[in-house]
Amino acid sequence: MISVVIPAKNVEATLPATLTALVPAAVDGFVREVIVVDGGSTDRTREIADQAGAEVVPAHDNRGDQLRAGAQKARHRWLLFLNADTSIESDWEREASQFMQRVDIGSARYSAAAFRFALDDEGLAPRALETLVRLRSSVMRLPYGEQGLLIPRSTYDAVGGHRSMPLMEDFDLVRRIGVRRIKLLRARAITSAQPYRHDGYLRRALANQIQRLRYTLHLAPS
Repeated sequence: MISVVIPAKNVEATLPATLTALVPAAVDGFVREVIVVDGGSTDRTREIADQAGAEVVPAHDNRGDQLRAGAQKARHRWLLFLNADTSIESDWEREASQFMQRVDIGSARYSAAAFRFALDDEGLAPRALETLVRLRSSVMRLPYGEQGLLIPRSTYDAVGGHRSMPLMEDFDLVRRIGVRRIKLLRARAITSAQPYRHDGYLRRALANQIQRLRYTLHLAPS
């Protein structure tokens, strides 16, 4: 029913948890295939994906190209784009299945869905960031790649899919889908907080906002 597409490069530390979280849904037949699109890893990323039963697809080291290549390989009517450092919490498939059924029969006003943002860290800083993201997502309906994206192939193709962009490819796609057409599910997508711990929460958050501003101003991403 669902093809999961995971862009990856040198993610041997986080990919196992991401794949493991998909196992229950795969056993139930809800997730029919997992495609790991490798952008030239030099660690054990491809080996880990292969051992887990995922299909490994080589691609350019460009997030937009990776995601598009994965979508082209996918064989099922629904696509789930998921970062390689993000694990969806258990029982997510129940809520996702209900959403998909409503879309398939035409009773939902939404065309795609994303999960709630969460970080695998403790303390005030991660909780504050989660709250800010939740408010932004609720008000602006602008989920980012860390929240995953569940979308019918028909909608994905209709809006042109992912563009060839080294970053901001998630933001670009969501804007073309339309903020009023994206539903925020209750299940959490739990993302590794390692980049935030390494750079500092404030510095990392500001850098992300600067990139989004550059995109809005049509400046080339750095």
